[in-house]
Amino acid sequence: MSRIGRMPIAIPAGVDVTVEPGNRVTVKGPKGVLTQNLHPEMIFEREENVYHVKRPSEAKRHRALHGLTRALLHNMVTGVTAGFKKELEINGVGYRAQKQGKQLIMNLGYSHQVIMEEIDGVSIEVPAPNRVVISGCDRQKVGQFAAEVREKRPPEPYKGKGIKYATEVIRRKEGKAGGKKK
Repeated sequence: MSRIGRMPIAIPAGVDVTVEPGNRVTVKGPKGVLTQNLHPEMIFEREENVYHVKRPSEAKRHRALHGLTRALLHNMVTGVTAGFKKELEINGVGYRAQKQGKQLIMNLGYSHQVIMEEIDGVSIEVPAPNRVVISGCDRQKVGQFAAEVREKRPPEPYKGKGIKYATEVIRRKEGKAGGKKK
């Protein structure tokens, strides 16, 4: 059995999970509503406030989908209750970010400003000029948008300039002088 797939999913109070035919799952909670089509062969069983995901057979395909389906449903429940967020740090002289309306405007050492529009289901906060917080209830959208922001100026290993995740550690390299011997 899949260790992740067999774990139960606790449904907190105030969250409503409905499974329609074809495994179209809708999760409603205080932070919003998420809908996703999960694999139609997976089986969902509800016991009071707990969901279990079962697989129809021991086929390799079903074993692979078991943990995935459970993780997707768990992320939906977590998203509508607590939400997800990614923190980005901007390092570099003159590198900064600001928010104007629904736009994230960044100065990243280019000859122009980099402007990104806020998308549905994702909110942007700029608590400091060198920090950006991206949050929302859909884990996939939050992660994808954070990756797109980071992509505008990824961190470089020599000076550490660029946009990095707050938890990310940049492996630093020595410059050209590091290889010379006397």
